[in-house]
Amino acid sequence: MELVVGADAGGTSSKVVVATLRGEIVGRGSAGAGNPLTTGATAAAYSLGKALRAALGGLPAERVVRGVLGVAGASALARDNGLTAYGKVWEGLGLTCPMAMVGDAVTAFAAGSHAGSGVVLIAGTGAIAAEVSGDRVVRTVDGNGWLLGDFGSGRWIGLTALRTAVRRWPSPFASEIAAQAGVRSADEMIGWAQALPFTEIDALAPLVCRLAREADPIARSITSDAAAELIQTLDELGADGPVVLAGSLLSSDTPVRDAVRAILRGRGVATTTSHDPAAAAAWLAARESGPLSPTDLHRALLPG
Repeated sequence: MELVVGADAGGTSSKVVVATLRGEIVGRGSAGAGNPLTTGATAAAYSLGKALRAALGGLPAERVVRGVLGVAGASALARDNGLTAYGKVWEGLGLTCPMAMVGDAVTAFAAGSHAGSGVVLIAGTGAIAAEVSGDRVVRTVDGNGWLLGDFGSGRWIGLTALRTAVRRWPSPFASEIAAQAGVRSADEMIGWAQALPFTEIDALAPLVCRLAREADPIARSITSDAAAELIQTLDELGADGPVVLAGSLLSSDTPVRDAVRAILRGRGVATTTSHDPAAAAAWLAARESGPLSPTDLHRALLPG
């Protein structure tokens, strides 16, 4: 039984799938953040190693014939010689087969479409639109980090919520944001935010989405603005092909997803949703080697 490994290493977690060439998933593992731009290559590779070890379990490493790793921030690895850290982890687990590293936009697109090329719009902690062809990202817009971009992302929503809460103090919206941040005044909120507790800031996005669902006018304005920012990013990319929506804000039930889909539907643009990028990475690893056609293999690994 020959096996492939697929990995999705992002800013929040690292997830790994082990699958057969017929599309049967036989192992899964997860660990901490795997974006080398935010954690450093060594720490990111360590997280990936933990997830790999868990996914392999008792499966024989010598049966793995290929691996594809979808890594957020992968473009920086060659520049910083970070690939060495991943190579050591790979070999340390007894894996001697070829390993390919691609950007997480490639696996996010593949998790929503088996087409050879198209567009993926990602909005999670960060935000980016990418044109994908094969295993390669052709062009991107945004993905520039919280300071210079990531417009419409979860962190953008969190930061916008804090800025708005301070300006609208006191208000029911500000009270909700303050309660989650654990502060009691606008001055305390300013001090809390200045320390840049990113995990807690990011966690404000689900709260804002919930408040928007409950018809809070400020929260609804923020989620609408987030959707508008994401559409602008997609428009600036200007690429043709199927559009895959990915990232927590666009792949799950959120008001941001609803607004983005409504805008695109009004333009006659069809969308699909990205699910399980780690399984998509396994598909990329196996699609040229197994007994199934790429389409049938995609259906087996990513049903529905």
